[in-house]
Amino acid sequence: MTTLADPVPGGRPGDVERAGALSGELSGKGVHGIVLAYVDTAGIGRVKAVPTAALASAAAWGVGMSPVFDTFLANDDVVATDALGSPDGDLRLYPDLDRLVVLAGQPGWAWAPVDRVTQDGERHPGCSRTFLRRVVADAAREHGLRFRAAFEIEWAVGLDSAPAGEFVPATTSPAYGATRQIELSAYTAELLAACAAQDVDVDQIHPEYAPGQFEISVGALDPVAAADRSVLVRQTIRAVGRRHGLRVSFSPAPLAQGVGNGGHVHLSAWREGVNLHTGGGRRHGMTADAEAFAAGVLDRLPALTAVTAPSPASYLRLKPSQWAGVFTAWGLETRECALRLVRGTAGRRAEQANLEVKPVDLAANPYLALGCLIAAGLAGVASGAALPEETRGDPVRLAAGDAAARGVRRLPVSLAEAVAAFRTDEVLRAALGPVLADAVTAVRQGEIDAVDGLDDGRVAAAYRWAY
Repeated sequence: MTTLADPVPGGRPGDVERAGALSGELSGKGVHGIVLAYVDTAGIGRVKAVPTAALASAAAWGVGMSPVFDTFLANDDVVATDALGSPDGDLRLYPDLDRLVVLAGQPGWAWAPVDRVTQDGERHPGCSRTFLRRVVADAAREHGLRFRAAFEIEWAVGLDSAPAGEFVPATTSPAYGATRQIELSAYTAELLAACAAQDVDVDQIHPEYAPGQFEISVGALDPVAAADRSVLVRQTIRAVGRRHGLRVSFSPAPLAQGVGNGGHVHLSAWREGVNLHTGGGRRHGMTADAEAFAAGVLDRLPALTAVTAPSPASYLRLKPSQWAGVFTAWGLETRECALRLVRGTAGRRAEQANLEVKPVDLAANPYLALGCLIAAGLAGVASGAALPEETRGDPVRLAAGDAAARGVRRLPVSLAEAVAAFRTDEVLRAALGPVLADAVTAVRQGEIDAVDGLDDGRVAAAYRWAY
């Protein structure tokens, strides 16, 4: 006879007993429910929740959810592939107890990311968290590489009392200004307190360029944990905002004009505890593998944008001369280049040096984005790829001949153009596997069709509160 202590395949040894102990501990802290969180192909955070008393059962057997969500669009319409999108079947959501945290911004709740497993105990081929974990494991096994990653998180703060659907900035004071920080100081102070309570180390928080915009930078972790942290921090930003009468948007373009919200990725490769982006003999201290990794990412940026900038609204943000990184160019501390080599401060470069990837926004599923970026970089390492001449200043000012010599060209100007590049990229599609690759293509095409005929203002409105 099978008991609760005999979990089906999909859970991890010891999780049931551990979950039972956690359940009592959480109840003693006033936690009534556990949010089970994942991100779908469209970049939307989806959840199920269980009472705290049911955590042990969730760890043993998982919690049911349809695989149809792999082909949901941001507006909740459903598209289909050969393998996904039907009403058939079921999956089990298994909480990662190592990442479970009490939500400081949502009293009475805890949160945990999930892995999605089939009813037969097999890893679901559409699970983006499993995909990222596999890419990371392959990098360690085949190249001896490990990674540290972090997402910058930008968001626009609006008034919850604004007319339905509209964005009215909660502050109209200048970008990076002291006044903006003062006007929303109670909100941002509570946000910092919530992050600290959730063991999220914050590097900085500040007013940003766009109307009502802020940015928070958090510490780097291994890629799976970094993607988890991105989801958790956004949940916290939104929850704390609601407590202050604020509504937040992570959309790439809350408004059709102006600078939008980015989600720049910082990524560093390490071998045997040594950061490969500094202390080497290549340009600016890169090692050969660090340069090859960057070159691999640079080479595949047009196809990568189908994953890192996956919304029609993304292309309202990806405009030249707005620090969005819309050209296939790299440079040392050059914020207009798609790839920015960050050396770090003298004396701390061994810890800080990294590669910043700029054409990324928060409509992206963070697991898919990191997994595809790493896969692209590893292809560069495998081939011994080299970077072209670096770019200084704004690439838009390069003469045509100089741009061509450096391989500098405009990234896709529409989601349709990005999808066309993705369809022919064998490296990214092979890394994702056929089920996930087809889901990406189908969902992106669905988003393209959903906004067909809309002007920029209506596209911005359609996605303003989706992310």
